[in-house]
Amino acid sequence: MLKRKMVAVSVATVWTKPESPRPMDELALKEPARIREWLESMTLQDKLDLCLENRVQTQVLYGSSVFVSEEREGWSKVLIPQQGTRKDALGYPGWVPSYQLVDEAEAPVGTKRAEVLSDQAWLYRNPSEPLMELSYLTSLPVLEIMEEWVKVQTPEGIRYLKADDIRLIDGPLAPRDGEGHIGRGIVEQGKRFLNLPYLWGGMSSFGYDCSGFAYAMHKYVGILIPRDASDQAKQGTLIDKDQLEPGDLLFFAHEEGKGVIHHVGIYAGDNQMIHSPETIKCIEIVDLRTFNLAKEHCASRRYWK
Repeated sequence: MLKRKMVAVSVATVWTKPESPRPMDELALKEPARIREWLESMTLQDKLDLCLENRVQTQVLYGSSVFVSEEREGWSKVLIPQQGTRKDALGYPGWVPSYQLVDEAEAPVGTKRAEVLSDQAWLYRNPSEPLMELSYLTSLPVLEIMEEWVKVQTPEGIRYLKADDIRLIDGPLAPRDGEGHIGRGIVEQGKRFLNLPYLWGGMSSFGYDCSGFAYAMHKYVGILIPRDASDQAKQGTLIDKDQLEPGDLLFFAHEEGKGVIHHVGIYAGDNQMIHSPETIKCIEIVDLRTFNLAKEHCASRRYWK
């Protein structure tokens, strides 16, 4: 029987199996998770190993609801319903330390949520005591709106966010911007994270992988897309190359576009693409005419209209 739980750390890294973490990953396994220190402690080879050994599946942000389908020796197998995947109809699967989860709290009356819009924002136990550094797009139910603070419900009780760090939304996703070009909004948000180092499995503003970056920038405009590039390439509207607009997703496959999809980027207009490329690089804008994977472009999809 599935149990509903909530993520009680700033960023929960979701591992392929309980044996996947290495001794150096202890910082990510703590409660509270020390995500920034963990990333800073790893060498380039350590980060490459996360991918090469398929250690990490994805990540999930503080306050998110998950299903627990199995528990084993201090670990919980979770399914993340907000991260769509063909791996499981109930959500993206993987393992997290059980102590990084708590029982789901009763939802407060009302649907207003505070969503972090700063690159990172501190959650406060009270207005004078910082507690935990949260990622961009972390979303928590609102209890009270004050002049400089917003009182929020968290998995561990009442906490506070600075009003300048968040936006108020009605429901779990922000409404789409009714003014201007939604696709350009996706691109402009992406530009905020230029030079952020790539992280395999990354789903937070501490580090994104290619599909995690596309997922988060769409979530900003209120659009929930699948978690992985291979699934993202099967939904949305298929777009011809000569019809591309900013915000469209570009997919790349091995064997000059005929093989397995392995990468996704966001079309930025004027033959440019913004993407989170690979472990040895950071989020960047590239010219598609000279991009080293140009011959592997296999499909383009639009989710924003």
